[in-house]
Amino acid sequence: MTRKRDREQTRQELLATARRQFARAGYDGTSVRDVAGAVGVDPALVFRYFGSKRGLFDEAMAAHTDAMIDAPLEQWPRELLGRLVFQDWEEYDGEHPLIVALRSIGSDDERDRLRDEICAAHIDKLADLAGDAKDKQLRAELFAAWMLGLGILRSAVRTPALAKAEQQDLQPHLEAVAEAIFGRPIPGPE
Repeated sequence: MTRKRDREQTRQELLATARRQFARAGYDGTSVRDVAGAVGVDPALVFRYFGSKRGLFDEAMAAHTDAMIDAPLEQWPRELLGRLVFQDWEEYDGEHPLIVALRSIGSDDERDRLRDEICAAHIDKLADLAGDAKDKQLRAELFAAWMLGLGILRSAVRTPALAKAEQQDLQPHLEAVAEAIFGRPIPGPE
């Protein structure tokens, strides 16, 4: 007698396994068969739940961009510091999701999609911090690049000072950079 699977639990297991495998091998190096086999299900189930390998990848990677920051605009830099720099990314096998996404880019369409996701999730909102500045989009992209660079150096490269720094160690620097880029003070934690 075969055991009946819990659909949602199986879906979540497939997503968790896919995140780890995409993190290790990228999109091209991961197969639906590998993901399904690691969970102990038929590969056809992946297609039933996600439609395609691309659907599985998109949903697995969406975990880091779907949750928009629910905080007042002035707190966005601090919230991003926590998310982009200090999150441990255990669900991506310790890899920063941007590294996983970059490892998986194989076409201009995929690059454009990643850019659109990053802009929608973070950069467009950060641009509002620059108020009426004519170059507010540039300022937002500069700040985002700084934040992503911190996250990658801390989680992927593991540079010594950043790897051992705590959020409160970086907070004064975050506030100084945010004020320099956005042209106004950015409040720290309450």
